[in-house]
Amino acid sequence: MFGTFSIFPCVKSNNVTIFVLATTHILNSMNYDLIVIGAGPAGYVGAIRAAELGKRVVLIERAEVGGTCLNWGCIPTKALLKSAQVYHYCHTAATYGVTIEGDVKPDLATMVKRSRTVAEMMGKGVQMLLKRNNVEVITGTATLRSAHEVEVATAEGTTLLEGENILLATGARPREVAALPIDHQRIITSRDALLLDKLPESMVVVGSGAIGSEFACLYATLGTKVTIVEYMPQLMPLCDAEVAAVAERAFRRQKVTVMTGTAVKGATIEADGVTIEVEGKRGTESLKADIVLSAVGIKSNIENLGLESLGIAIERDKIVIDGEFRTSVANIYAVGDIIATPALAHTASAEAVNCVERICGLNPKRIDYALTPSCIFTTPEVAAVGITEQQAKERGIEYSVGRFQFAASGKAMAAGDRDGFVKLIFDADKHLIGAHIIGGNIVEMLGEPSLAMALGATAKEIAETIHAHPTMYEGIAEAAAQVK
Repeated sequence: MFGTFSIFPCVKSNNVTIFVLATTHILNSMNYDLIVIGAGPAGYVGAIRAAELGKRVVLIERAEVGGTCLNWGCIPTKALLKSAQVYHYCHTAATYGVTIEGDVKPDLATMVKRSRTVAEMMGKGVQMLLKRNNVEVITGTATLRSAHEVEVATAEGTTLLEGENILLATGARPREVAALPIDHQRIITSRDALLLDKLPESMVVVGSGAIGSEFACLYATLGTKVTIVEYMPQLMPLCDAEVAAVAERAFRRQKVTVMTGTAVKGATIEADGVTIEVEGKRGTESLKADIVLSAVGIKSNIENLGLESLGIAIERDKIVIDGEFRTSVANIYAVGDIIATPALAHTASAEAVNCVERICGLNPKRIDYALTPSCIFTTPEVAAVGITEQQAKERGIEYSVGRFQFAASGKAMAAGDRDGFVKLIFDADKHLIGAHIIGGNIVEMLGEPSLAMALGATAKEIAETIHAHPTMYEGIAEAAAQVK
């Protein structure tokens, strides 16, 4: 849709200034069909789609094009996880009949350098797409002045832009809690964790969602002694309980200490590390580590936008929208992490396209958030779409479950990674309503159950579809075949 360069919301570039200089002339123009504030997965995708539909678009970003996902989240994290995987392969090479002589050591500084290079390359790709689609870009801080006016403070000064419509896509940042005051040295955020120049001997990760779990896996693989502290009674709280149980066992095999049902009460930063006080199943205790990573969620970037002055409604740190992403002020729309929908890059992109097409007079199908896929890139990987078994029970849905263990998979056996399973949940009519997978390199499998749910496929239809052998994804057909 957006060109031949394959891009998905996730990284920032250090070359934005060059692009801005090339587009400085737009500051003399005040008329746009669409003003987009925020150049992350929602903003840049929405801007490109509007331009494709013939609209004159300006995109305002105060930091790097690509947003958090591209620059400080999805992409650089996956690059680091790949380096850790290669390191793990080297350590287990003898299992596959490969002899490696000499010590194999992780070089974190070089890994980080590689991850930053990957992020920068992706950022350049996004800039190229914006330029190709004639989207004008301004680096600056935007403030709403009216339903059609945005004031932008740039290095060159302040300019007032006018537009028929305004799209807010300012994203989010790591959330800070009082018990863990961030100093970016001893108590760090996910962004800081992407830039460490040496491996800490020990780390406490507070929060076991996707971000916390991925960093715990990354640093544990590289040799750091990791402890996960999770307030909820289950690791990876949003995952199916069976999946979470397998993930926890995998963490423990990696010598990660997992403390669920545990709250952080306070932290003391010391010269040689951090001591945090926690309260859990064993009462109150102290944990000492070189570094504490706070991964307790995100905070919407909605401050200083001028929302209050225009009377734009906000509830629980999210902008209130209607079914067409319109805020309480006509002509101003909001998408992505600043609204109360799944805070995922791909969701934000889908919302932006849907919103922009509505602004442009098209009639796109409403987004079905029940079909939102989610992935956690730990070892083993976790992927899910639809409802969990617990949710089916809570909602009183009559359901049946089909399972396939990767221990019975020839491909998994050959790969030397038999942990995990496929779990499919079907309703009373045998339509797929949930899929939960955990295993080695299984995230790419999620496309089939997502499409099957979208098209209303039944267990019989999935099971009777010929799947290639030997593959991991044939486990989906095997699981479906268990449901009669």
